Amino acid sequence: MIEAFIKAISATPGKPAGVSRRTDTVAKMIDTTTCIGCKACEVACQEWNNQQVTFGNFEGTYQTMPDLAHNFWNLIKFNETESEIGTPLWLMSKYQCMHCVDPGCLKACPAPGAIVQYTNGIVDFNHDACIGCGYCMTGCPFDVPKMNPATNKVHKCTLCTDRVSVGLEPACIKACPTNCLSFGTREDLIRKAEDRVSTLQSDGFRNAGIYNPPGVGGTHVVYVLAHADQPEAYGLPKDPHIPWTVALWKGPLKWIGNVLLIGGILGTFFHYVRYGPQRDE
Repeated sequence: MIEAFIKAISATPGKPAGVSRRTDTVAKMIDTTTCIGCKACEVACQEWNNQQVTFGNFEGTYQTMPDLAHNFWNLIKFNETESEIGTPLWLMSKYQCMHCVDPGCLKACPAPGAIVQYTNGIVDFNHDACIGCGYCMTGCPFDVPKMNPATNKVHKCTLCTDRVSVGLEPACIKACPTNCLSFGTREDLIRKAEDRVSTLQSDGFRNAGIYNPPGVGGTHVVYVLAHADQPEAYGLPKDPHIPWTVALWKGPLKWIGNVLLIGGILGTFFHYVRYGPQRDE
């Protein structure tokens, strides 16, 4: 198991791998039941990625920012709700790019090489190839990528691919004081999450479960939720899917457009061959 972990985290970023389904891909597990909302992961993310200090306004919540931003990739969401018996619940969850197995942002992107999925499963942006169209923002069912208005480039969590590629764990996981964040191979972490869910269910949380939505092929950021029947209470979409407009645009409409373009070129060519160039009388 240790050898598989080292092999997975040291996978060198390189050519896009398409949709990677290998069992030695990396993943992050977030056990929301042990998160204390200390925000150490937020600070570690800001420092490692050399991002400017961001201040939010207090609006009745301990949440640092209302949402993710182009210079704020990791957010602890604070959600107040009630249990089935009416007792208050304070649910906290770490929110960032989910690094989907079947990424909607990658499917929607029209610029070759602007978004890549490495062999270890990490989804990353290549800003040199980004054209600033924002289609990746539309294709993401988690509303994660954010546009930088100054550079017209889109940014998101990279799962610290620069650290992972040399055998280190992401900065947020390194900073977590309660070990609610785990990093390793996806197969091992899903197994660990299942064990944790069994423990929670035996402790009385009968709705405990894993958040690993199949609508995007699963994710490389896996959650353990004590109330898995209400993922929206944690700020997570209940059943995320890649928008059908993306599949329509990159599928039938793309081929129809290509056929019309080729037909127009051929029509122009044959018209020229038959009638020759048009001249004024």
